[in-house]
Amino acid sequence: MSLIVQKYGGTSVGDVERIKKVAERIKYTVARGHRVVAVVSARAGVTTELIARAHAVCPDPSDRELDMLMSVGEQETIALTAMALHANGIEAVSFTGGQAGIQTDMVHTKARIRAINAEAVEAQLDLGKTVIVAGFQGINEHGHVTTFGRGGSDLTAIALASALKAERCEIYTDVDGVYTADPRVVGGARKLDEISYDEMLELASAGSKVMQSRSVEFAKKHQVIFEVRSSFNYNRGTVVKEEVSHMEDVVVRGVAVDKDQAKVIVSNILDKPGSAAKVFRALADATIVVDMIVQNVGRNGIANLTFTVPQADTRKAQKALDPVLEEIGGGHVAVHEHIAKLSVVGVGMKTHSGVAADLFKGLADADINIDLITTSEIKISVVIELDRADEAARITHRVFGLDGE
Repeated sequence: MSLIVQKYGGTSVGDVERIKKVAERIKYTVARGHRVVAVVSARAGVTTELIARAHAVCPDPSDRELDMLMSVGEQETIALTAMALHANGIEAVSFTGGQAGIQTDMVHTKARIRAINAEAVEAQLDLGKTVIVAGFQGINEHGHVTTFGRGGSDLTAIALASALKAERCEIYTDVDGVYTADPRVVGGARKLDEISYDEMLELASAGSKVMQSRSVEFAKKHQVIFEVRSSFNYNRGTVVKEEVSHMEDVVVRGVAVDKDQAKVIVSNILDKPGSAAKVFRALADATIVVDMIVQNVGRNGIANLTFTVPQADTRKAQKALDPVLEEIGGGHVAVHEHIAKLSVVGVGMKTHSGVAADLFKGLADADINIDLITTSEIKISVVIELDRADEAARITHRVFGLDGE
């Protein structure tokens, strides 16, 4: 019997009735002769509520205790999903991430998977049971619970699909695939039948909420083909796989907007070898992911660094940088949160010219100012004012002919 790994997000298991619907879908898959491992998230909003409670009792809670607290949300849904399957006549067993053999590094709240010992999961599958695994979490070498950060349940599902050599991995969410832009913002956005790992990775890192970038990166590395589908219908979704030649025929595959970024300006630092290295080493040691980076040309021995980080990490960034500035001889840190990052992505950009010119002209015609620019082989990203972000996405979508028929 073939094995399918399915992942259900927080909206899909948002209440008892939706959990029952998930159980019906799993039963539907089992009835067609498949073994199933289902990875489930916490109910929508639960993790946010738990974090709010943590900060209500302690202004600066430890990451270890946050992990212990946040793991509770998934433990609720795995048990309820298993019970719903029992009510449907399906033998099922629920596992936490640690019980499923997901072993991580020592970092709390942003742990990375080191290995998966799937023997316990395989043993239950061999007994004819469906296995329900808590997403978003694992266990480190000291037996402490760790969590993976936003979108971590996707990572759990793809990692298990790789470890178990599943026939396929299905990511169920509240949208029925990957679109050329956020359909809630851009009315003409179209669902894509397929997209390459690289394009999906760039869209995820650019702010698309469909998939978390670490999950796509893992899928590409381990060649896990997966499909993004809706848990509210049985329509086909978007298949994410290795790039094939015909994909380059489309110059721009999609447009993404990230409103959760903040711009950090480190000004008046000494323009000498090692200054930038120390700044970014401090951020890396604080597990802060830096995105766009611009350094101005130094004048009179003084330089400025500008970069973007997730808004949630601005306080941590300030804390990490203060001692570094003292070490390198002074400087000032300023944070600007009223920004958005707009990105266009497509593997066809590798073989077609003029994408940047078209993007910049479209924004200029709408009098939308560009603050920062970065590029990769298949992506161009710009920082713009937050209150123009949705308008910019619609303009860019039209500029590249992505609107639906």
